[in-house]
Amino acid sequence: MDELELLQRIEQGENATTEFKVECPHRDKLAQTLSAFANSHGGILIIGVGDDKEIVGLTHDELEESADRVVEICQDLVKPPIHIKTIHKKMNGKFLLLVEVERQSMHEVRGIYYERQGNRKVRISPERLRRLTESRAREAWMPYDEQPVPETGRSCLDKRLYQRFTRAETDPEEEQLLLCKRRLLVKDSRGRLRASVAGMLMCSQMAHEHHPLINSYVDAVCYRGTRRDANDQIDAKKFTGPLDQQIVDSFNFVRKHNIVSAKKTLGREDHPQYSIRAVFEGLVNAVTHRDYSIYGSKIRLFIYADRLEIISPGELPNSLTTDDLPYHQFTRNPLLAKLLSELTFESPQMSNDVSRRKFIEERGEGVPIILQESEQLSGRTPEYMMRGGQLYLTIHAAGTSTP
Repeated sequence: MDELELLQRIEQGENATTEFKVECPHRDKLAQTLSAFANSHGGILIIGVGDDKEIVGLTHDELEESADRVVEICQDLVKPPIHIKTIHKKMNGKFLLLVEVERQSMHEVRGIYYERQGNRKVRISPERLRRLTESRAREAWMPYDEQPVPETGRSCLDKRLYQRFTRAETDPEEEQLLLCKRRLLVKDSRGRLRASVAGMLMCSQMAHEHHPLINSYVDAVCYRGTRRDANDQIDAKKFTGPLDQQIVDSFNFVRKHNIVSAKKTLGREDHPQYSIRAVFEGLVNAVTHRDYSIYGSKIRLFIYADRLEIISPGELPNSLTTDDLPYHQFTRNPLLAKLLSELTFESPQMSNDVSRRKFIEERGEGVPIILQESEQLSGRTPEYMMRGGQLYLTIHAAGTSTP
């Protein structure tokens, strides 16, 4: 989370996934707050900010002491212990401590279970605890993209978008059955119909406004230099909407900034910085296979003078390593992959550019295309790297020298 995003988060105030504290709370209150986040949809505790959104800050000693205390309490008072991430931030000369909590299994503090309702934590009743426990057990084997998104329903899905998968016009009841059959609608722990993660990501323009999908978009920035410097920024866009539209918009962003040089021979020869086909495969892989369960993370696309980076949230599954990627297929989100494989391009030009008609083809050629076409153009092999729980793909620009 950069400084602008943090300021926006503070300005929005406390809600189901955000809470402020001027200083590190009492042990029990802190444990209750963090366990409530874990039992609900995840969230972030910002220490050093008042209820009135004023950034009060912590001293350097308070920052270190609070971070150690938070980790200790999560291990000692919360059962089973919860996994958290503590982040030190400095804003306007003041230190803040951010405590990020992902949605996890059910956790209790001194025998009591809590959850978030709005901007408050409340005790979970025995009956609701039973339902939540059963629901989490089902989620253990259910792919994340088929899980329900809280506080959504059929009305959150755009008819024009979901009819791409239900096809024929039908009466409302039959249409609802088709939405359930395609897993675009699923039942939550109380038996209520909710939009699934895949349903929101493929059939809604506003998935990024619903917890826990608020960062389900692509953040694209182009720089004139070789490092991330706001003074060198040429262009920046945030691409939201259904995932296929995010892919197209990100693709066009790269094409716009893909410098093409020409060489005069018997005919004109164009030499782009990047293989546009390789870039497309990289974007499709990032959008389709990112870990959407990671709260507060987005796909980032950076174009520099000498390289292009696509950063996708999530570790590689099933003990895969980056060296395995050219040889093994993996699908973190099988429903999303299936839906994207059914969609054809609206633009014939795009179909020509990427040498196919659909967003995903089931031959597993994406990574080999990225490696082969990019190396052929630039003379350098693209690099995959895991860093901080994120997968980095770096494609080198043609015409740049090896460092």
